[in-house]
Amino acid sequence: MTIKSQTEWQQEVIAYAKELKLPMIRKLAAEHASEANLEDSSYEAFLAQLLQKECDARRESARYHRIRRAEFPQKKYLEDLSVEDLPNDAQKKLSNLKSLDFIREGRNAIFSGNPGTGKSHIAIGLGMKACLEGYKVWFTTVPILVNRIKETRAENTLRNFQSRFEKYDLVIADEMGYISFDKEGAEQLFTHLSLRAGRKSTIITSNLSFERWGEIFQDEVMTAAMIDRLTHQAHIVNMNGSSYRMKETEEWLNAQ
Repeated sequence: MTIKSQTEWQQEVIAYAKELKLPMIRKLAAEHASEANLEDSSYEAFLAQLLQKECDARRESARYHRIRRAEFPQKKYLEDLSVEDLPNDAQKKLSNLKSLDFIREGRNAIFSGNPGTGKSHIAIGLGMKACLEGYKVWFTTVPILVNRIKETRAENTLRNFQSRFEKYDLVIADEMGYISFDKEGAEQLFTHLSLRAGRKSTIITSNLSFERWGEIFQDEVMTAAMIDRLTHQAHIVNMNGSSYRMKETEEWLNAQ
């Protein structure tokens, strides 16, 4: 066996790590080897510590990419919520939702109430938490979702879009009710949300009560079917209350 210097062995480790795509080991091998020599660590401890660094880096990278691919409009965390300022029903149900059991069970969550009460913040916060815990998430507004469906249909890529849409662990469809749809848009939205019903979780936020969803879909039969599909065994959160956003604005103005 050829006798090699410590430097030569380090260079070989770096070369193998590069070939095997282990960037943290490539970066830290020499440093950890020096520390292991000083501390008289076992080979097993040295190797385990290096592999731990590699695994930690990969997990962090995966979290970053899940959050990036989720397409959140901004990062909002549940920890930033002032829970006592949320509507009463949200205060009661937030703890259960934070467990993310509804995602594991393939149940929906619907936040319905007047503007500014924290619906989107809670939805994004739950989505961020889901990304950090390994779930595949996608955020969209309902108007953008309808436009995306129409675009993919026109480009003959609708089937690929449907396949991706079905596989997300959580889809957040924000702003249901801000605009109404034509017949095609309403039918396509119904079809796509139905694909996930009972299997994968969807969060819907809306400023309209269910009684007014007919204004969106302009079809009583479709509206009734949509509500039935989305609300079956779902978490329904009443978000009517004082404007959370207005309170934050007033606090900001007072601080100036």
